[in-house]
Amino acid sequence: FMRPPDDTALELLQAGDTAMQEKDYDEAISYYTKLMDRYPFSPYTAQAELRLADAYFQDMRYAAAENAYKEFESLHPGHEDIAYVLFRIGLSNYKQFKSIDLPQDNVTEALQYFNRVSEAYPQATIADKAAEYARKCRRFQAEHEIFVADFYWRTERYLSAWKRYSYVLQEFPMFEDIQEYARTRSSLAYIMYQRKAAEEKRVSQQGSWKQLFDWL
Repeated sequence: FMRPPDDTALELLQAGDTAMQEKDYDEAISYYTKLMDRYPFSPYTAQAELRLADAYFQDMRYAAAENAYKEFESLHPGHEDIAYVLFRIGLSNYKQFKSIDLPQDNVTEALQYFNRVSEAYPQATIADKAAEYARKCRRFQAEHEIFVADFYWRTERYLSAWKRYSYVLQEFPMFEDIQEYARTRSSLAYIMYQRKAAEEKRVSQQGSWKQLFDWL
């Protein structure tokens, strides 16, 4: 009884590509992983590594895609598709963004990768798209800062609110609507802060006079 021969690296790659075309991402992941395990030194292995990351991405498993793209970058930093890989790391992070009221770690990291593409590979076909997504990330960051400033405003922490609105004015000049809102709120927060501080001072002074009269 003879064991059937193993699929060649090329056959596994082709089988994975066929599964990708049919949107059977689990099957594609299985074929690419097999190729990588069985033929670590094959000329087709790098393609399998990249397509594995793409399969995770297409399947909306963005955290797994991010890790696979990063793995590819560390193994093949000079690869011809590296601009695309950096863009996809950014995009995988961007897709993991949930809401402006939550920590912005994914947005911050996405922005770093989009900027890397724009700065290191300005001629790449993906560079314009990276710049476009970088702007979207900056918008999320600006909206997050406004969310925090508004929270301080609502809880009457006017000094903190004023500082946060001022930070938005300084850091995000590219968004006119947000600038306008932050400018108005910044002025109001400062007035409210001064008013509250004066009131607290008056109360404390009156309190000390009252204590003196009580003692007398």
